[in-house]
Amino acid sequence: MDITIVFQIAAVGILVAVLNQVLIRAGREEQAMMTTLAGLVVVLFWVIQYISNLFDTVQNLFSL
Repeated sequence: MDITIVFQIAAVGILVAVLNQVLIRAGREEQAMMTTLAGLVVVLFWVIQYISNLFDTVQNLFSL
């Protein structure tokens, strides 16, 4: 596994946090929540691929 995925997740987290604060200060709480949810979905799609690979590796390791 690459360390780049950790940096990508951190970058998305920082970007979402900044956008969230800017939108809240502008009085757009709904858009801030949607931005947070969109960032979470993007990160979950990345992580799900790695979890799937982990399960495949464990399955092959134990010949299940």
